[in-house]
Amino acid sequence: MKVTTDACLFGAWCAEEIKEKRVNKCLDIGTGTGLLSMMIAQKNEGYIDAIEIDEQAWTQARTNVAASRFSNKINVIKGDINLFDTAGYDVIISNPPFYENELPAATAGKNSARHGLYLKWEYLFEIISKKLTADGWFFLLLPCKRKREMENFLAAQHLFAHKVVYLKQTISHSPFRLMIKGSKQEKDQTEEVIAVCDNKRQYTPRFTALLKDYYLLLTVSVVLMIEVSTL
Repeated sequence: MKVTTDACLFGAWCAEEIKEKRVNKCLDIGTGTGLLSMMIAQKNEGYIDAIEIDEQAWTQARTNVAASRFSNKINVIKGDINLFDTAGYDVIISNPPFYENELPAATAGKNSARHGLYLKWEYLFEIISKKLTADGWFFLLLPCKRKREMENFLAAQHLFAHKVVYLKQTISHSPFRLMIKGSKQEKDQTEEVIAVCDNKRQYTPRFTALLKDYYLLLTVSVVLMIEVSTL
């Protein structure tokens, strides 16, 4: 799967939020290329278990992590999170499959990454509840159109969203992604809207502030647009 702009923004946002917390153990569910784990490791201490069920993605993640300066902090695991018995994580992050019961992709790898064949949301929220410490935080990147489902699954597992960020392609677009921070503790919820670029196709100040430590050419005027149509 390609690295998308929304995933990069999610990783940068998680890394900044996690800096407020002392983290010993972090779990990355469905790590894919290992992007999120490496972005978090760049800004935070602690050990990260990055689990991936797809063999090609797992191989790519291992290669990427081994080539990075964070290889001593990230353990890339090949396996099914439903069968993974380690718990007690201070932070859990996931960019899970977005779709269930929709037209499948052409390849098995894309079906695994985009469609809930191996990780349905019902089980994902249950896994988060079981593996997160009492004062731990979870972070999710989800499609806006499934917001009501998300709220129902959170309630079923006694989980609470503390921050909801609505992600937009440009300031004129409607939101298409949600970035969620939550825990097992109930508290007031805050909301924010982040646009990737303005109407002149320039990166917005908020996007630039989050991604400046990760992008090499962040000041270019022609931006890479998010691949919405292929998801």
